[in-house]
Amino acid sequence: MLGVRRRTPNRRRLHTPDQVTTLELLRTGALAACLGALAGCDASGSKAAVVLRTDDARILATGQSVYQAHCAACHGARLEGQPRWRERDAQGRMPAPPHDATGHTWHHPDQLLFDITKHGVAKAAKLKGYDSTMPTYDGVLSDAEIVAVLSWIKAQWPAEIRKQQEEMNVAAGRKQ
Repeated sequence: MLGVRRRTPNRRRLHTPDQVTTLELLRTGALAACLGALAGCDASGSKAAVVLRTDDARILATGQSVYQAHCAACHGARLEGQPRWRERDAQGRMPAPPHDATGHTWHHPDQLLFDITKHGVAKAAKLKGYDSTMPTYDGVLSDAEIVAVLSWIKAQWPAEIRKQQEEMNVAAGRKQ
């Protein structure tokens, strides 16, 4: 049977066509695995984009519970936010905005909402020196709990608002 000649350092080795095919498959598989692992990362090492789940009853129930325990005191039990949320308070900080359709939460892609919740407004929006009463939830809530609470908030928006917000997600580079 004829073989394909492959060079290796200091010696010649003959591979049969079946061996070459197997070697090529192994190399291709290894390359695909490496590329797959890298696909979930960017240069900063961040994870794959966040996907909010407005269609999962268990996640929404968790989200509602997390919202009541950690968010409602400032953002309101009915997502209504604080009065005069568009005006700075005496300390120069912005009051908690509503998370319902009257607010601006839905004007942001899911990933930014996640980053704001986990890391705070200043870090997520790269606003050096920005002072906010919004606490960071890194180390307080798990990523799954943050996804759950944001999923629950999103599920409360009217269909048209959710559609507009999803268009922002697509524009930001993530398809749901």
